[in-house]
Amino acid sequence: MAPAGNDDGQRRKQTTPKPDSRSLAGIELLADLGPEELAAEETACRWKRYLPHQQIIDRESKSSDVFFVAEGRTRVVNYSFSGRGIILDELPAGSYFGELAALDGRPRSARVVARTDSLIAALPRKYFLRLLEKRPQVARRVMARLAGIVRVSTDRIMELSTLGANNRVHADLLRHARTCMDGENRAAIQPIPVHGDIASRVSTTRETVARVMNELARMGILERKKDVLIIRDIARLQEMVEEVRGE
Repeated sequence: MAPAGNDDGQRRKQTTPKPDSRSLAGIELLADLGPEELAAEETACRWKRYLPHQQIIDRESKSSDVFFVAEGRTRVVNYSFSGRGIILDELPAGSYFGELAALDGRPRSARVVARTDSLIAALPRKYFLRLLEKRPQVARRVMARLAGIVRVSTDRIMELSTLGANNRVHADLLRHARTCMDGENRAAIQPIPVHGDIASRVSTTRETVARVMNELARMGILERKKDVLIIRDIARLQEMVEEVRGE
């Protein structure tokens, strides 16, 4: 019979948390870097694990690091003068943020918090700028992302100015569906968007979001399953948005 102490040691070994992998291999921005280059960037980063809802950076702070989401999910948010949170973006593992302050040296434009348990790598500004100079393809990806942010912001401004609350919910779902295509005319959004999050993005109430989604479900455009929201007819949803926009 094995000594009792061995069993205790095995249990302690099994329950000891695994160390962070501290790898940037899953970061899309750095996909073209070779193993040695990637290892150099990993070494230059400061690594930290964040708990859900823990703040990573705050609006108007003067830090200038660029952050890579190695594990977990983060949220970019701002607050109105009344204190209402306005969700700007959701960033999954493989994403990055903080490039604006790194590029222009100005204070942060938004707050970022962890949505889930997250492992974040912070790359100092000087290393990020050096990477852009050495690797044009990385710089092009950053520029393409910034162009995308401008386009989405322009669309949201137009929607807030010209669309009713119901139609803004349609437009938000359409925008989300296009990033989760599961066929030519179908999308699978996972996790299911929270009504309060949609309401925050389009400046309406949770009740309005719930009513609109119930209507879409009755029309057969939307189907909610256990852990996924299915958009069954993206073309019809797009038609509904374009009809109101006059496109």
